[in-house]
Amino acid sequence: MSDSIWLSTISLSWWLPLYVWISLCLHIMARKTDTQYAWLSWIPVVNLYILCVIAGQSGWWFLLFFIPIVNIIAYIYIWMNIAEMRNQPSWLGLLMLVPVVNFVILGVLAFEN
Repeated sequence: MSDSIWLSTISLSWWLPLYVWISLCLHIMARKTDTQYAWLSWIPVVNLYILCVIAGQSGWWFLLFFIPIVNIIAYIYIWMNIAEMRNQPSWLGLLMLVPVVNFVILGVLAFEN
């Protein structure tokens, strides 16, 4: 196998399970918050729209994720709102900025309650 195929296979074997985990957690949170069109959580980029709707914000908020610096503030705000919607402390939204911890927090927000 050539080097590029080998690297692509390794990359896919890491990113695909992470993508499935994130999408699954978003889908479960959308269903638990009675969000319409929960299946959109499986579509890349469109899942940002569902993220905003789960947080109780307008779907247009997803455009903020494409503005540098503003996207970090929007990301924190959205995840803090989602934590509150899921009856969890809002500071969990801040932990979504911490690599690896964010995958655990996703599970907590999706599967608790």
